[in-house]
Amino acid sequence: MAPDPRAGGVIDRARLARGGLYAGGFLGPFGGSVTSSMLPELGGDFGVSTSAASATITAYFVPFAVLMLFSGTLGARWGQRRSVLGAYLVSVVGSALCAGATVYPVLLAGRGVQGVANAFTTPLLLATIAATTPRERLSRTLGWFASLQAAGQTSGPLVGGLAAEATWRLAFIGVAVAAGALVVIGLPDVPERSRTEPARLRSAWRPEVMRAAAVAFVGWGCLGGLTFLVAFRAEDGFGMSSSARGLLLTAFGVVGMLTARFAGHVVERIGGRRGALLGAMAGALPIALIGVAPWVSAVGVLWAIGGFCAQFVQVGLNTLVLTSEENPAGAVSVVQAFRFIGASAAPIAFTPVYHLSPALGFLLPALMLAVTPPVALLGKRWR
Repeated sequence: MAPDPRAGGVIDRARLARGGLYAGGFLGPFGGSVTSSMLPELGGDFGVSTSAASATITAYFVPFAVLMLFSGTLGARWGQRRSVLGAYLVSVVGSALCAGATVYPVLLAGRGVQGVANAFTTPLLLATIAATTPRERLSRTLGWFASLQAAGQTSGPLVGGLAAEATWRLAFIGVAVAAGALVVIGLPDVPERSRTEPARLRSAWRPEVMRAAAVAFVGWGCLGGLTFLVAFRAEDGFGMSSSARGLLLTAFGVVGMLTARFAGHVVERIGGRRGALLGAMAGALPIALIGVAPWVSAVGVLWAIGGFCAQFVQVGLNTLVLTSEENPAGAVSVVQAFRFIGASAAPIAFTPVYHLSPALGFLLPALMLAVTPPVALLGKRWR
Protein backbone atom coordinates (compact mmCIF):
# COMPACT_ATOMS: atom_id res chain seq x y z
CA MET A 1 0.00 0.00 0.00
CA ALA A 2 1.34 3.44 -0.92
CA PRO A 3 2.01 5.77 2.05
CA ASP A 4 -0.58 8.42 2.70
CA PRO A 5 0.95 11.71 1.53
CA ARG A 6 -1.05 13.52 4.18
CA ALA A 7 0.59 11.62 7.04
CA GLY A 8 3.77 13.68 7.03
CA GLY A 9 1.75 16.87 7.10
CA VAL A 10 -0.27 15.66 10.08
CA ILE A 11 2.91 14.75 11.96
CA ASP A 12 4.52 18.06 11.09
CA ARG A 13 1.49 20.02 12.28
CA ALA A 14 1.43 18.03 15.51
CA ARG A 15 5.11 18.78 16.10
CA LEU A 16 4.56 22.42 15.26
CA ALA A 17 1.66 22.63 17.70
CA ARG A 18 3.81 20.94 20.35
CA GLY A 19 6.52 23.51 19.72
CA GLY A 20 3.91 26.23 20.20
CA LEU A 21 3.52 25.09 23.80
CA TYR A 22 7.14 25.85 24.56
CA ALA A 23 7.23 29.07 22.54
CA GLY A 24 4.30 30.26 24.65
CA GLY A 25 6.32 29.46 27.77
CA PHE A 26 9.06 31.76 26.48
CA LEU A 27 6.76 34.59 25.38
CA GLY A 28 4.96 35.17 28.69
CA PRO A 29 8.02 35.92 30.89
CA PHE A 30 9.62 37.78 27.99
CA GLY A 31 6.65 40.14 27.72
CA GLY A 32 6.60 40.69 31.47
CA SER A 33 10.26 41.68 31.74
CA VAL A 34 10.75 43.53 28.45
CA THR A 35 10.22 47.05 29.86
CA SER A 36 12.64 46.73 32.78
CA SER A 37 15.63 47.93 30.72
CA MET A 38 13.83 50.67 28.76
CA LEU A 39 12.41 52.71 31.64
CA PRO A 40 14.53 55.83 30.95
CA GLU A 41 13.41 55.86 27.30
CA LEU A 42 9.77 55.36 28.27
CA GLY A 43 10.01 58.16 30.82
CA GLY A 44 11.63 60.48 28.28
CA ASP A 45 9.03 59.85 25.58
CA PHE A 46 6.03 60.27 27.87
CA GLY A 47 7.41 63.04 30.06
CA VAL A 48 7.44 61.04 33.31
CA SER A 49 10.24 60.11 35.68
CA THR A 50 12.04 56.79 35.45
CA SER A 51 10.47 55.87 38.77
CA ALA A 52 7.00 56.58 37.38
CA ALA A 53 7.85 54.59 34.24
CA SER A 54 8.45 51.55 36.45
CA ALA A 55 4.65 51.41 36.82
CA THR A 56 4.70 49.62 33.44
CA ILE A 57 6.07 46.61 35.33
CA THR A 58 3.46 46.86 38.09
CA ALA A 59 0.66 47.33 35.55
CA TYR A 60 1.60 43.99 34.04
CA PHE A 61 2.19 41.90 37.13
CA VAL A 62 -0.75 42.97 39.31
CA PRO A 63 -3.51 41.66 36.99
CA PHE A 64 -1.25 38.77 36.02
CA ALA A 65 -0.84 37.52 39.60
CA VAL A 66 -4.41 38.26 40.75
CA LEU A 67 -6.14 36.63 37.79
CA MET A 68 -3.98 33.52 38.04
CA LEU A 69 -5.72 32.72 41.32
CA PHE A 70 -8.64 31.46 39.25
CA SER A 71 -7.68 31.70 35.55
CA GLY A 72 -6.64 28.05 35.36
CA THR A 73 -10.05 26.88 36.55
CA LEU A 74 -11.89 29.21 34.17
CA GLY A 75 -9.72 28.13 31.27
CA ALA A 76 -10.34 24.46 32.07
CA ARG A 77 -14.09 25.15 31.98
CA TRP A 78 -13.93 27.00 28.68
CA GLY A 79 -11.49 24.56 27.10
CA GLN A 80 -7.72 24.80 27.51
CA ARG A 81 -6.86 25.10 23.84
CA ARG A 82 -9.57 27.68 23.12
CA SER A 83 -8.61 29.73 26.18
CA VAL A 84 -4.89 29.81 25.37
CA LEU A 85 -5.45 30.83 21.75
CA GLY A 86 -7.92 33.48 22.90
CA ALA A 87 -5.33 34.76 25.37
CA TYR A 88 -2.77 35.05 22.57
CA LEU A 89 -5.23 37.24 20.66
CA VAL A 90 -5.69 39.40 23.75
CA SER A 91 -1.90 39.64 23.97
CA VAL A 92 -1.81 40.91 20.38
CA VAL A 93 -4.30 43.63 21.31
CA GLY A 94 -2.39 44.62 24.45
CA SER A 95 0.95 44.71 22.65
CA ALA A 96 -0.55 46.79 19.84
CA LEU A 97 -1.88 49.27 22.41
CA CYS A 98 1.60 49.57 23.90
CA ALA A 99 3.30 49.93 20.52
CA GLY A 100 0.91 52.64 19.38
CA ALA A 101 0.53 54.49 22.69
CA THR A 102 0.87 58.27 22.44
CA VAL A 103 -0.08 59.01 26.07
CA TYR A 104 1.18 57.25 29.17
CA PRO A 105 -2.20 55.90 30.45
CA VAL A 106 -2.68 54.02 27.17
CA LEU A 107 0.73 52.37 27.62
CA LEU A 108 -0.24 51.31 31.15
CA ALA A 109 -3.57 49.98 29.89
CA GLY A 110 -1.79 47.96 27.22
CA ARG A 111 0.56 46.49 29.81
CA GLY A 112 -2.43 45.54 31.92
CA VAL A 113 -4.03 43.77 28.97
CA GLN A 114 -0.78 41.88 28.38
CA GLY A 115 -0.78 40.79 32.03
CA VAL A 116 -4.38 39.57 31.77
CA ALA A 117 -3.48 37.50 28.70
CA ASN A 118 -0.47 35.84 30.32
CA ALA A 119 -2.51 35.03 33.43
CA PHE A 120 -4.32 32.52 31.24
CA THR A 121 -1.47 31.30 29.04
CA THR A 122 1.03 30.33 31.75
CA PRO A 123 -1.08 27.88 33.82
CA LEU A 124 -3.04 26.52 30.87
CA LEU A 125 0.10 25.78 28.87
CA LEU A 126 1.38 23.82 31.88
CA ALA A 127 -1.93 21.97 32.15
CA THR A 128 -1.87 21.19 28.43
CA ILE A 129 1.63 19.77 28.75
CA ALA A 130 0.44 17.58 31.64
CA ALA A 131 -2.59 16.38 29.67
CA THR A 132 -0.60 15.50 26.54
CA THR A 133 2.59 14.06 28.09
CA PRO A 134 2.96 10.55 29.54
CA ARG A 135 3.28 10.84 33.30
CA GLU A 136 6.65 9.08 33.35
CA ARG A 137 8.09 11.88 31.18
CA LEU A 138 6.21 14.81 32.71
CA SER A 139 8.93 16.18 35.00
CA ARG A 140 11.61 16.29 32.31
CA THR A 141 9.12 18.01 29.98
CA LEU A 142 8.28 20.56 32.68
CA GLY A 143 12.02 21.09 33.09
CA TRP A 144 12.31 21.97 29.40
CA PHE A 145 9.35 24.33 29.72
CA ALA A 146 10.95 25.95 32.79
CA SER A 147 14.21 26.48 30.92
CA LEU A 148 12.36 28.38 28.19
CA GLN A 149 10.53 30.45 30.80
CA ALA A 150 13.88 31.34 32.34
CA ALA A 151 15.22 32.19 28.89
CA GLY A 152 12.27 34.50 28.27
CA GLN A 153 12.70 36.24 31.60
CA THR A 154 16.44 36.63 31.10
CA SER A 155 16.33 37.80 27.49
CA GLY A 156 13.41 40.22 27.91
CA PRO A 157 15.49 43.05 29.41
CA LEU A 158 18.28 42.45 26.88
CA VAL A 159 16.01 42.57 23.83
CA GLY A 160 14.04 45.48 25.28
CA GLY A 161 17.22 47.45 25.81
CA LEU A 162 18.45 46.74 22.30
CA ALA A 163 15.09 47.75 20.82
CA ALA A 164 15.12 50.98 22.81
CA GLU A 165 18.34 51.99 21.04
CA ALA A 166 16.13 52.55 17.96
CA THR A 167 12.63 52.79 19.43
CA TRP A 168 11.12 50.91 22.36
CA ARG A 169 7.98 50.35 20.26
CA LEU A 170 9.81 47.66 18.30
CA ALA A 171 9.81 45.39 21.35
CA PHE A 172 6.01 45.49 21.61
CA ILE A 173 5.60 45.02 17.87
CA GLY A 174 7.74 41.91 18.19
CA VAL A 175 5.60 40.53 21.03
CA ALA A 176 2.41 41.20 19.01
CA VAL A 177 3.81 39.42 15.95
CA ALA A 178 4.98 36.45 18.03
CA ALA A 179 1.60 36.11 19.78
CA GLY A 180 -0.19 36.28 16.44
CA ALA A 181 2.10 33.58 15.04
CA LEU A 182 1.28 31.34 18.02
CA VAL A 183 -2.43 31.67 17.22
CA VAL A 184 -1.73 30.41 13.70
CA ILE A 185 0.51 27.57 14.93
CA GLY A 186 -2.11 26.42 17.42
CA LEU A 187 -1.81 23.91 20.25
CA PRO A 188 -2.23 20.16 20.65
CA ASP A 189 -5.75 18.97 21.39
CA VAL A 190 -6.30 18.04 25.02
CA PRO A 191 -7.61 14.45 25.32
CA GLU A 192 -11.27 14.29 26.20
CA ARG A 193 -10.56 12.07 29.18
CA SER A 194 -8.85 15.01 30.90
CA ARG A 195 -12.01 17.11 30.69
CA THR A 196 -14.67 14.67 31.90
CA GLU A 197 -15.78 16.80 34.85
CA PRO A 198 -16.25 20.57 35.05
CA ALA A 199 -13.50 22.32 36.95
CA ARG A 200 -14.51 24.09 40.14
CA LEU A 201 -12.77 26.91 41.97
CA ARG A 202 -13.17 25.11 45.29
CA SER A 203 -11.13 22.18 44.03
CA ALA A 204 -8.24 24.50 43.09
CA TRP A 205 -8.14 25.87 46.65
CA ARG A 206 -8.15 22.55 48.50
CA PRO A 207 -5.73 22.19 51.46
CA GLU A 208 -2.96 20.27 49.69
CA VAL A 209 -2.86 22.84 46.88
CA MET A 210 -2.59 25.63 49.43
CA ARG A 211 0.35 23.86 51.08
CA ALA A 212 2.10 23.76 47.71
CA ALA A 213 1.15 27.41 47.19
CA ALA A 214 2.75 28.30 50.52
CA VAL A 215 5.98 26.66 49.38
CA ALA A 216 5.78 28.53 46.06
CA PHE A 217 5.22 31.82 47.91
CA VAL A 218 8.26 31.31 50.15
CA GLY A 219 10.36 29.42 47.62
CA TRP A 220 10.22 32.08 44.93
CA GLY A 221 10.03 35.06 47.28
CA CYS A 222 13.21 33.90 49.00
CA LEU A 223 15.06 32.84 45.84
CA GLY A 224 14.15 34.57 42.57
CA GLY A 225 12.46 37.40 44.45
CA LEU A 226 15.76 38.46 46.05
CA THR A 227 17.19 40.02 42.89
CA PHE A 228 16.82 43.48 44.40
CA LEU A 229 18.59 42.38 47.61
CA VAL A 230 21.55 40.95 45.71
CA ALA A 231 21.77 44.26 43.82
CA PHE A 232 21.85 46.12 47.16
CA ARG A 233 24.62 43.82 48.38
CA ALA A 234 26.64 44.27 45.18
CA GLU A 235 26.47 48.05 45.45
CA ASP A 236 26.84 48.48 49.22
CA GLY A 237 29.40 45.76 49.79
CA PHE A 238 31.50 45.98 46.63
CA GLY A 239 30.69 49.31 44.96
CA MET A 240 29.67 47.71 41.67
CA SER A 241 28.37 49.88 38.83
CA SER A 242 24.86 49.43 37.45
CA SER A 243 26.09 47.53 34.39
CA ALA A 244 28.25 45.23 36.51
CA ARG A 245 25.33 44.62 38.86
CA GLY A 246 23.13 43.76 35.91
CA LEU A 247 25.64 41.22 34.67
CA LEU A 248 25.91 39.69 38.13
CA LEU A 249 22.14 39.37 38.46
CA THR A 250 21.79 37.47 35.17
CA ALA A 251 23.69 34.56 36.73
CA PHE A 252 20.49 33.38 38.44
CA GLY A 253 18.44 33.25 35.24
CA VAL A 254 21.19 31.93 32.97
CA VAL A 255 22.05 29.05 35.30
CA GLY A 256 18.36 28.35 35.82
CA MET A 257 17.84 28.22 32.07
CA LEU A 258 20.79 25.83 31.57
CA THR A 259 19.94 23.48 34.45
CA ALA A 260 16.12 23.31 34.36
CA ARG A 261 16.11 20.22 32.15
CA PHE A 262 18.52 18.49 34.51
CA ALA A 263 16.23 19.41 37.41
CA GLY A 264 13.36 17.85 35.50
CA HIS A 265 15.25 14.56 35.11
CA VAL A 266 16.05 14.48 38.83
CA VAL A 267 12.49 15.30 39.85
CA GLU A 268 11.31 12.54 37.53
CA ARG A 269 13.29 10.09 39.65
CA ILE A 270 12.57 11.40 43.16
CA GLY A 271 9.07 12.88 42.76
CA GLY A 272 7.65 16.38 42.87
CA ARG A 273 7.43 16.69 46.65
CA ARG A 274 11.03 15.65 47.25
CA GLY A 275 12.20 17.79 44.35
CA ALA A 276 10.58 20.92 45.79
CA LEU A 277 11.96 20.15 49.25
CA LEU A 278 15.45 19.55 47.85
CA GLY A 279 15.46 22.82 45.94
CA ALA A 280 14.16 24.96 48.80
CA MET A 281 16.32 23.51 51.54
CA ALA A 282 19.46 23.37 49.40
CA GLY A 283 18.84 26.96 48.33
CA ALA A 284 18.82 28.15 51.93
CA LEU A 285 22.60 27.82 52.31
CA PRO A 286 23.78 29.96 49.35
CA ILE A 287 21.19 32.64 50.18
CA ALA A 288 22.40 32.83 53.78
CA LEU A 289 26.05 33.06 52.65
CA ILE A 290 25.47 35.91 50.20
CA GLY A 291 25.00 38.28 53.14
CA VAL A 292 28.46 37.51 54.54
CA ALA A 293 30.49 36.55 51.44
CA PRO A 294 33.74 38.57 51.40
CA TRP A 295 34.26 38.52 47.59
CA VAL A 296 31.98 39.61 44.78
CA SER A 297 32.92 36.47 42.83
CA ALA A 298 31.58 34.41 45.71
CA VAL A 299 28.32 36.36 45.62
CA GLY A 300 28.01 35.61 41.90
CA VAL A 301 28.60 31.88 42.39
CA LEU A 302 26.18 31.69 45.31
CA TRP A 303 23.51 33.57 43.38
CA ALA A 304 23.98 31.22 40.42
CA ILE A 305 23.54 28.21 42.75
CA GLY A 306 20.32 29.84 43.93
CA GLY A 307 19.09 29.86 40.33
CA PHE A 308 19.87 26.14 40.08
CA CYS A 309 17.97 25.36 43.29
CA ALA A 310 15.00 27.47 42.23
CA GLN A 311 14.39 25.19 39.25
CA PHE A 312 13.90 22.22 41.57
CA VAL A 313 11.30 24.20 43.50
CA GLN A 314 9.49 25.23 40.34
CA VAL A 315 9.58 21.88 38.52
CA GLY A 316 8.87 19.94 41.72
CA LEU A 317 5.77 21.94 42.65
CA ASN A 318 4.44 21.93 39.08
CA THR A 319 4.87 18.16 38.92
CA LEU A 320 3.17 17.75 42.27
CA VAL A 321 0.02 19.68 41.41
CA LEU A 322 -0.24 18.67 37.75
CA THR A 323 -0.26 14.97 38.61
CA SER A 324 -3.22 15.39 40.96
CA GLU A 325 -6.50 14.10 39.60
CA GLU A 326 -8.72 17.02 40.59
CA ASN A 327 -8.57 20.24 38.53
CA PRO A 328 -4.83 20.28 37.76
CA ALA A 329 -5.18 23.45 35.64
CA GLY A 330 -6.77 25.34 38.52
CA ALA A 331 -4.27 23.95 41.03
CA VAL A 332 -1.20 24.95 39.03
CA SER A 333 -2.77 28.36 38.42
CA VAL A 334 -3.09 28.98 42.17
CA VAL A 335 0.46 27.78 42.85
CA GLN A 336 1.88 29.99 40.09
CA ALA A 337 -0.08 32.98 41.39
CA PHE A 338 1.41 32.59 44.86
CA ARG A 339 4.85 32.20 43.31
CA PHE A 340 4.64 35.66 41.77
CA ILE A 341 2.89 37.19 44.78
CA GLY A 342 5.82 35.96 46.89
CA ALA A 343 8.31 37.59 44.55
CA SER A 344 6.33 40.85 44.70
CA ALA A 345 6.18 40.77 48.50
CA ALA A 346 9.90 40.15 48.97
CA PRO A 347 11.06 43.80 48.65
CA ILE A 348 8.51 44.95 51.23
CA ALA A 349 9.43 42.16 53.64
CA PHE A 350 13.21 42.07 53.42
CA THR A 351 14.40 45.60 52.56
CA PRO A 352 13.91 46.96 56.13
CA VAL A 353 15.70 43.92 57.57
CA TYR A 354 18.60 44.36 55.15
CA HIS A 355 19.03 48.00 56.14
CA LEU A 356 19.30 46.91 59.76
CA SER A 357 21.87 44.25 58.90
CA PRO A 358 22.87 42.92 55.46
CA ALA A 359 23.72 39.54 56.95
CA LEU A 360 20.33 39.30 58.65
CA GLY A 361 18.62 40.47 55.46
CA PHE A 362 19.77 37.28 53.73
CA LEU A 363 19.62 35.01 56.78
CA LEU A 364 15.88 35.57 57.29
CA PRO A 365 14.81 34.35 53.82
CA ALA A 366 17.28 31.46 54.17
CA LEU A 367 15.60 30.38 57.39
CA MET A 368 12.20 30.62 55.72
CA LEU A 369 13.45 28.38 52.90
CA ALA A 370 14.75 25.83 55.40
CA VAL A 371 11.64 25.72 57.59
CA THR A 372 8.50 26.39 55.54
CA PRO A 373 8.67 23.63 52.86
CA PRO A 374 9.16 20.74 55.33
CA VAL A 375 6.31 22.02 57.50
CA ALA A 376 4.03 22.43 54.49
CA LEU A 377 4.84 19.25 52.56
CA LEU A 378 6.17 16.56 54.88
CA GLY A 379 3.81 14.18 56.64
CA LYS A 380 0.85 15.27 54.50
CA ARG A 381 -0.92 12.99 52.05
CA TRP A 382 -1.29 14.44 48.56
CA ARG A 383 -4.56 13.49 46.89
